[in-house]
Amino acid sequence: FNAIIAPRPIGWISTLDGNGRANLAPFSYFNIVSNLPPILMFSCNEPEDRAVKDTAANASAAGEFVFNLVSYDLVEKMNYTSTPVPVDVDEFEHFEIEKAPCKLVAAPRVVASPCSLECKVIKVLNFGGGERGPMTTVTFGEVIGMHIAAGFLINGKFDTAKALPVSRLGGAEYAVCEKTFQLERQFSRANEATYGDA
Repeated sequence: FNAIIAPRPIGWISTLDGNGRANLAPFSYFNIVSNLPPILMFSCNEPEDRAVKDTAANASAAGEFVFNLVSYDLVEKMNYTSTPVPVDVDEFEHFEIEKAPCKLVAAPRVVASPCSLECKVIKVLNFGGGERGPMTTVTFGEVIGMHIAAGFLINGKFDTAKALPVSRLGGAEYAVCEKTFQLERQFSRANEATYGDA
């Protein structure tokens, strides 16, 4: 199933716990939900050793989180942060990943990421559990702030090809966006205002 629904963008999510400790973890169950308003989501399954993953718990309690884009040069660091560590361990410090403060949320961002999005939690859904497998927590966030590294904004648009974002496939397979192409959009009157002149 994972290999069919692919490639999937990786949500490298940073949060703060109630004691002010930072957490950083990758999620391939991640995507954009809406452009206007700008909403994205990430989901995670119930871990074996506690009721909910630290990232989901922190985001829900604090009402905020940060998405950090995983570029190809960050893929090893990203993979390190998927390692299970004790709840009181700051992944930024443990894996030597430089962090910086955000402007509108308390959680830090990954300095080396081409783009980080500050988000406020707008909804949390839980489903599954019991005979249907582990409980799944889906967290929705509205983007309220954005950090784009120098050189990645070209004529007001983010240069995706230059960022080389990494995506998840099936199993241990990953992919990187190295080639892009364009198609003429087939606009209707209903979506014309959203996307601009056809």
